[in-house]
Amino acid sequence: MDTSEIIISGDTAGIEWRLPVLRFKGSDPDAPKIHIQAALHANELPGTALVHFLCEMLRKAESAGQIRNDITIIPHANPVGAAQSHFGELQGRFDLGTRTNFNREFPLISVKERDGLVANLSRYDAVDRLKRQLMHMALGCDLVIDLHCDDESLQYAYIDDAFWPEASDLASALDMEAVLLSDGESSAFEEAVGHAWKHETAGEKKTQLPGKLSVTVELRGGRDVYPDLAKKDAEGLFKFLAKRGAIDVPVTLSPFAGPAVPLDNVEMIRAPEAGTLLFHRNLGDQVSEGDLLATIITRPGMPDGTVEVRAPQAGLILTRCSARLVRRRADLMKIACKAASKAVRKAGTLEN
Repeated sequence: MDTSEIIISGDTAGIEWRLPVLRFKGSDPDAPKIHIQAALHANELPGTALVHFLCEMLRKAESAGQIRNDITIIPHANPVGAAQSHFGELQGRFDLGTRTNFNREFPLISVKERDGLVANLSRYDAVDRLKRQLMHMALGCDLVIDLHCDDESLQYAYIDDAFWPEASDLASALDMEAVLLSDGESSAFEEAVGHAWKHETAGEKKTQLPGKLSVTVELRGGRDVYPDLAKKDAEGLFKFLAKRGAIDVPVTLSPFAGPAVPLDNVEMIRAPEAGTLLFHRNLGDQVSEGDLLATIITRPGMPDGTVEVRAPQAGLILTRCSARLVRRRADLMKIACKAASKAVRKAGTLEN
């Protein structure tokens, strides 16, 4: 395993950020090249735990001569966000300087423009330099896996239609409970990588990208950072890499059995009023239309002091919020459904 650092100079005097990069070298040009990164949202750590144990497995595979092509791993992809604490709480999702989500506003380019990402980097601020260097590394690979987590959540992934159903092997290997099929219309990291591949030829847009994959994996919830879970997920990702031919190890996967639904079929359950949140249903529950999902205590002690939140249609409860004091319109749940939601959804990601 080769180790190096990318040094990103800060936007104020005397500051610099260091981004560790781990590489396992292979020599088979026909095997896929791999890019795996974790904690682009700096306070989402299940992926960092996963790659810690994955690297143990890869070092053994490297010693046995089983690494077929290069595997690049970024264990913590956001040193800028990792340094942002406010009143003792890590703020890793949004850049405090610009209020921009760290996983948005990646450049939407053609893969042929890849080298331009790192040309004249001094023109950009530290966060943009970080984003450009991450994307530059990823676009030199075939399989790009961005490890995130949700708030309280089942294990699932956002996968562009262009990679489905080929990517069902990843869903199977990681024992996912659902897949959300995205439209590739945002500037999030994995969608920006997919955009570059789809727009390789000027004036054309590919709708299928066999042999390629750019995916956001949601490794359950933010508090699901345990050794047993991390080892299980590392073993699953190792199996996926072997299945795709990046590691010379035989592996058999069962077919993915979970639901795979477009983002239009996800019901975003939001709080109609502010107050104390009482959930009546748990992650993984199958609900029917009209089922009581939650009660919000809006005026404690008053006879009319509660509001009910009910399921707009049948589906699988995929996520919940961990907060129990919520603002009006706060996201409470995602429910994966067979039919499209009646709510209007803009193209792109479900959340900011």
